[in-house]
Parts: sequence; structure tokens; C-alpha cells
Amino acid sequence: MKTALSVKHLVGIKDLTLSDIELIFATADNFKSVINRPIKKVPSLRDVTIANIFFENSTRTRISFELAERRLSADVLNFSASASSVKKGETLIDTVKNILAMKVDMVVMRHSSAGACKFLADNIDAVVVNAGDGTHEHPTQALLDAFSIRENLGNVKGKKVAIVGDIMHSRVALSNILCLQKLGAEVMVSGPPTLIPKYISALGVKVEYDLMKALQWCDVANMLRIQLERQDIKYFPSTREYSMQYGLNKQRLDSLKKKILIMHPGPINRGVEITSDVADSDQSIILDQVENGVAIRMAVLYLLAAKTQE
Repeated sequence: MKTALSVKHLVGIKDLTLSDIELIFATADNFKSVINRPIKKVPSLRDVTIANIFFENSTRTRISFELAERRLSADVLNFSASASSVKKGETLIDTVKNILAMKVDMVVMRHSSAGACKFLADNIDAVVVNAGDGTHEHPTQALLDAFSIRENLGNVKGKKVAIVGDIMHSRVALSNILCLQKLGAEVMVSGPPTLIPKYISALGVKVEYDLMKALQWCDVANMLRIQLERQDIKYFPSTREYSMQYGLNKQRLDSLKKKILIMHPGPINRGVEITSDVADSDQSIILDQVENGVAIRMAVLYLLAAKTQE
């Protein structure tokens, strides 16, 4: 098995090879044992400085990255665009170059514009990790989702995964599709026709507008949040109607003749895409995803940090 990633930056899942993903998973396995022991830190990135630059609001992803960085003993710099010179009109490149002038080795960035992380990676020397760019990609979320499936089902290859909800506005959906396919899973998307991109089948996924048919087909259901903040028009009459058609409740889950895993990238809108009794059930691995997020991000940062030494 190889010991180094083929990429300098983690901009998107599309840039990773199957060997890259397997290496990240193997490294995350080791780090998961670290974060479950009494002393949860290792000195792996003791001489590395990482800047978390978030131009969009985030709770779980930002905390997960920061915790991963501190578990690896890195020096951490947190930057929030809402309290920065970006508000005064400073450009992205100038903002980041000023931060890099303070001798920062790696940048973890979330941005509202698709392609912002690729643009940054092409224009600076530091290693760039994409923490979500617009409706484009969210690679570490896809990696932790696939890692969680592997942990619970033994393997991703051959598994049937349904991604349900707002596919059109979700960066999680695209990254998950690409990651799961590289690992040999079958993928189906399900949701209202207005929230399924017109040419999504070109990615090699099945499309199913009937939620129950999608649930009967799959081994794993990944329930996505409705991205109301990204929608400039109404794509369905009301959240109540959406919940009636596409919300996962205990009655629907219990009507299946098999057990399926339930996932959600968060934050959960309880009672809309998923009810509390499903989110908190023994079929839900939502909290496993959160725990695995730290291990996966530790693995990504550790492996990419090696590129700064080359």
C-alpha cells in the first residue's frame, strides 16, 4: 500500500485516486484509536501552523477541523470573514497572502463560491484543504461518510446508498456520489423533481422520485438538509409538504422489510427531513459520523502536511 497522497491539496474528491482514499481510511483507523485513549494528542504536526479561514458560517466542520488540528499538536489560527478586512473590500488572495506572510503552512477554507479553493490552491504555495465551496464539493464530509459506512457494514463496495433531499444545492451530495462510486458503491438520489439537477444521471447515479422505493432499494439512506439559505426561489410549497413526501419517520422506517443505516451530514432540521425518533434510533449512525469526522480530518491534515516537507 502506498504511503503518500498523489495530491498536494484536497480540493475535491474528483482529484483523489482509490489508493488515496484507502490510505486516508487506513490513517484514520490509526487516529481513531488515538482519540479514544485517555491522552488524545500526538506530536505529529508540532511544527506546522494551520489557518482555518471560514467565509461562511459553520459549527460542526469548523470545530471538527480545529479539534483534529489540536489533536495533532499543530499551531492553529482561526479567521472569521465577518470580523475581517474582507468586509472592507479586501480580495480573497490579499487576505490569504497576508495570513501566509505570518508563516502559515496549511489553509483550511470554506467559501460560498464554487471553485474558490481551487483558485486559492493555484495561487498560493501553502497546502489548501477544502472545507466546502459553494454548491460544489465538501470532500472531508464525503470521506467521513464513506468511512462510517465501511465501519458499520465492513465494506463500501457493492453497497446501495440513497442520498435523499436537496441534491441541487448540496455540496455533500456531489462529493458523496464521487467518493462512493470510486469505492464501488451503487448510488441513487431521491427528492422532489425541482431539487434534482436535470443532468444528474450523467454522473452514473439512479434517480428515484418516490422516497419509499428509494428506501426499499438501499442499504444506507443519507438524509440531506433542505438548503433554504441557498435557494433564491421556492422549490416546493412548504416544509410541511416536503416532510410529508420526503421526510423519514419511524412509520416509514418500520414498514421496510429490512434494516438500513440512517445518516445525516448535519445540521438536522428535526421534523422536516428526519424525525427525532429516527435520528436517535439504533439504525442511526449520525453521531458516528461526527466522531469519525475528527479522525478523517486528522488523517487528511497529517498526510497533506507531509507535502509541505517535500
